[in-house]
Amino acid sequence: MTDDKKPVSPEEQAELKELRGRVAALESERAKGGSRHRGRSFLAAVLIVIGCVLAPLAVVASWAADTVGDTDRYVDTIGPLASDPDVRDAVADRATEALMSRLDLATLLSDAPAADRPRLEKALGKLGDSLEGAVRSFVHDKARAVAGSDAFENIWKQINRQAHSSLDKALTGSGGGAVKLAGDNVTLDLAPLVDRVKQRLVDEGMTVAGRIPEVHTEFTLVRSEEIGKAKTYVRLLQLAGNWLPVIALVLVTAGVLLSVRRRRSLVTAVLAVAVATGLLGIGLRVFRVLYLDRLPANVSQDAAAAVYDTMTHFLFTTVRMVVALGVVVALAAWLTGGGRRAGLVRGLWTAGIGAVRSTADRAGMRLGPVGPFVRRYRTWITWVLVAAALLIYLLWSYPTGWVVVGIALCLLFLLAVVEFLGGERPEGARPVAAETA
Repeated sequence: MTDDKKPVSPEEQAELKELRGRVAALESERAKGGSRHRGRSFLAAVLIVIGCVLAPLAVVASWAADTVGDTDRYVDTIGPLASDPDVRDAVADRATEALMSRLDLATLLSDAPAADRPRLEKALGKLGDSLEGAVRSFVHDKARAVAGSDAFENIWKQINRQAHSSLDKALTGSGGGAVKLAGDNVTLDLAPLVDRVKQRLVDEGMTVAGRIPEVHTEFTLVRSEEIGKAKTYVRLLQLAGNWLPVIALVLVTAGVLLSVRRRRSLVTAVLAVAVATGLLGIGLRVFRVLYLDRLPANVSQDAAAAVYDTMTHFLFTTVRMVVALGVVVALAAWLTGGGRRAGLVRGLWTAGIGAVRSTADRAGMRLGPVGPFVRRYRTWITWVLVAAALLIYLLWSYPTGWVVVGIALCLLFLLAVVEFLGGERPEGARPVAAETA
């Protein structure tokens, strides 16, 4: 019996040893690469999570810098409250209480001039038998007339401009105190409005109202036991200002770039930012209910709700904008990826535009040199359109969610036009005019 195994030559042994060494080196390199990938993925996840946590804080920081920290922006924000009927009623009530506490009803009629007394008696007589009730109704009627006049808007903006430093002090601990900050309340001084009401009363025959000295009465703008506790945090956010959104964006971008699967990380990151910011909006709604429930009985719930909604309008607008932007970016990243469903959507998109192009071809539409030009520079044109959309968004002052959606839809339409102009004509297709020539 013979042995079929041939002896291995020294050359073959050396070659085999070299191959084993290469395999071992490759396995070692793959192990190191996997460790590096795990490290990169972990760091990317940490950066994205921090960026998502900072996103809602960035929204609050922008509000603190633009609304709380800027007087003109604050007055523009709070100004529309002058036309709110609940605020007007609450202001009229406060002015009425302030004037009634200083009117001497016993000498009201006796001190009135003889010429004005019949008119005053007639006005009060229509309002009831009780002197105090009649006078209160009369004063309140004039206060509501002043609060409902066109002049009230200017008065409202004036006292709010004066009170802005008090609000800034209440929420940040900085600034002066043109209006008194009482405990945990931010109040407005309604003295200019009360002066107008006094003048209206004098014009209506109640000349005794002209003897009332200057009245300083307060209208509560913000009331919360947590103002003192939140002061430091809001101050820090105000100092962060517009830098905090940039930091959050940089962290999320760095996390996406460090990721092994960048497109998937981008979709996840922007959706996480949208969810985190959306939770801020939900929290503001919940806090609104709690805030109104804890107000004292003498504070108008409707007026307080109107003030809260106006003060937080910029916050809600920014929340909706960030959520819309996150959804748009996530959809764009997903649709441009290599997934099967994304490819199916792109195929439907291309097929639809191709069908329109074929119909136009059969109708005799000629593009001339436009088609070849767009076809040649289609990639450059696409990137120019995307850059233009991004520039419009960045230059837009206080963009809203609808602005983001509108820009995205306009970009989508322009990309469809580029696809229509730059797409290949189906083989054998010729314009009808060419066939009949």
